[in-house]
Amino acid sequence: MSIHEECGVFGVISPEVTDVAGISYYGLYALQHRGQESCGIVVNDDGVFASHKDLGLLSEVFSGDVLSRFPKGAMAVGHVRYGTTGGNNRNNCQPIEVNHQKGRMALAHNGNLSNAVELRNELELSGAIFHTTSDTETIAYIITKERLKAPSIEAALSSAMNIIDGAYSLLLMSPQKLICARDPYGFRPLCYGKTPDGMYVVASESCAIKAVGGEVIRDVEPGEILVFSKKGVQSRREHCGKKPKKLCIFEYIYFARPDSVIDGVSVHDSRVAAGRILAKAHPADADIVVGVPDSGLDAALGFSMESGLPYSIGLIKNKYIGRTFISPGQSMRLDQVKIKLSAIEEVVRGKRVVLIDDSIVRGNTSGRIVRLLREAGASEIHMRISSPPFLNPCYYGTDIDTRENLIACKHTVEEIAELIGADSLGYLPIENIHELCADCGYCDACFSGKYPTKVPKETRKDRFEQKLSNRKKK
Repeated sequence: MSIHEECGVFGVISPEVTDVAGISYYGLYALQHRGQESCGIVVNDDGVFASHKDLGLLSEVFSGDVLSRFPKGAMAVGHVRYGTTGGNNRNNCQPIEVNHQKGRMALAHNGNLSNAVELRNELELSGAIFHTTSDTETIAYIITKERLKAPSIEAALSSAMNIIDGAYSLLLMSPQKLICARDPYGFRPLCYGKTPDGMYVVASESCAIKAVGGEVIRDVEPGEILVFSKKGVQSRREHCGKKPKKLCIFEYIYFARPDSVIDGVSVHDSRVAAGRILAKAHPADADIVVGVPDSGLDAALGFSMESGLPYSIGLIKNKYIGRTFISPGQSMRLDQVKIKLSAIEEVVRGKRVVLIDDSIVRGNTSGRIVRLLREAGASEIHMRISSPPFLNPCYYGTDIDTRENLIACKHTVEEIAELIGADSLGYLPIENIHELCADCGYCDACFSGKYPTKVPKETRKDRFEQKLSNRKKK
């Protein structure tokens, strides 16, 4: 493949003291696909915070022994991370914990601020000292500053939302409250639900709520702040309706789990629809349809349904290897492809194959997959992509920060097909992309170049790491 975002957030508040760390672990496990570099959980035990954060997968970071050392509590927040802004080091593990004059808080964040550089420069000039290189610490500083003059933590968050810009789905835990917020554009998903024993849970995707036995109540609306406390659930809507809704369309194409429902739209149905569109726009004279696991499978099913070509499992994924997209560094990405996928020779040998994947970013991984099928005996490979070509950087959380690495910026469709070794190539037409989410209001700037916010002057994902490196040299 391709691209990384991503992060996943999970929070729980219980009417009784219980094993909220264990509940958070299972909730985060359902969100592991959103980030595989680091993870963390912070438990609130009657105002006393206990935390554990580290690099690695949940199963690596949270052994049974680690989980058993957490105290029981009434609240917890958790996070899985792929670092779009800031490097992959322990300092950037979330949730971030802050002690301030009016108390303490733990903050978990999914997304990227488009005005992060300006805000960070202002804070540093006022004397702020940063310990991480992520946008999340900038958000934490601003909320803390606003809390010094605000009557409550939720009021401070509301004031902070007037200052920060870009993509953010936030979970904030204070000694007495669990608070979530979604940016006014609704770039990143966020929803909440309730378990049969009265616990409220908040998560990036509905699959995590169901994983802990909860029922989804609804999505958090763009601009909405929800406050969970002993008093129940309070909705603050002063930021709602101020911006057009711009959910990242790539949530449906790639990021989200197919069993999730985001803003009322089934991710599975959206991907099947993409496959149907591809079959109409770019039919192929072929024998079978094969999807690239995992996010290409649903689109392959849709292509098969529409075209009448049989759907076959021609590629097998090693389930113990993470997403190639979520691996930093090109050499690691290529090394993982070698052990991540294998072709079933009996299925593809001598066949004309329609190969469905969700995207082509640099082209390296796509070329490797095509070669796998060639080596397994496929006679023809017609590649179909369930998204339009990537032509522009993303400033809202997806790890595409420059046009330099985008193959579609340098080559025509025919040239890309030749470079990856495919007999033909077809992308999802951008004019049909609205059909993936029933015109729900979405951002497709990475395809169209139409950005909903001001484009930042500094666009490198490593911008803060570079800054720290320059300081060390001096």
